[in-house]
Amino acid sequence: MKNVGDLMKRLQKMMPANIEPAFKTGEELLAWQKAQGQLRSAAIERENRAMKMQRTFNRSGIRPLHQNCSFDNYVVESQEQLKALHLARQYVEEFEDSISSFIFSGKPGTGKNHLAAAICNELLLRGKSVLIITVADIMSAMKGTFGNREISEEQLLSDLSNVDLLVIDEIGMQNESRYEQVIINQIVDRRSSSKRPTGMLSNHNSQEMTRLLGERVMDRMRLGNSLFVTFDWPSFRPRVTGKEY
Repeated sequence: MKNVGDLMKRLQKMMPANIEPAFKTGEELLAWQKAQGQLRSAAIERENRAMKMQRTFNRSGIRPLHQNCSFDNYVVESQEQLKALHLARQYVEEFEDSISSFIFSGKPGTGKNHLAAAICNELLLRGKSVLIITVADIMSAMKGTFGNREISEEQLLSDLSNVDLLVIDEIGMQNESRYEQVIINQIVDRRSSSKRPTGMLSNHNSQEMTRLLGERVMDRMRLGNSLFVTFDWPSFRPRVTGKEY
């Protein structure tokens, strides 16, 4: 501490009188260095979580068709679509320290995946760990832990619970087994308990999703300023060529 303080004093003497030093004492410099170290540690931890999830599922979860999806290239043809876009943008801006989840509900081809991918892509740029995964892939990974010495069901649940944003796709396309309902309940419960939001994409409305997942899960999906956005407009898929983005 003494050496750092002496160094700061020497540097101040060498600086022109009109220059204000960033740190006036050795204590201020050490505090700044400590804060920077904590920021680097947090960044490394986020990167490690993201890499671990990618190793587990062999992908980021954002499919090639959606890897270049952004808010800017989302096609808006109605006031309802403009509102959905605004809500998605707002969700990203308010994501930090937020417990709010989101559900995008509507018919196939209406842009649910596009806006979900746009949210995830933007959060990735901001240093967050994200994963988009289908219910079928979750269940396949869970069954892959049976008798597996490298990763257990508990470890997989922990990984899914610790990513900054988890988006579960194709809710309601599963077999509706009791085991699937239990797994989704555990994931959402763990994530909400640790103040981590969850996204869901489904072709079903709120009542149907409550029947599929149970009131307990849906109640957790309403925490904070959570979104339920209905994509009630014609499918865009007949016009998709794969070259839009």
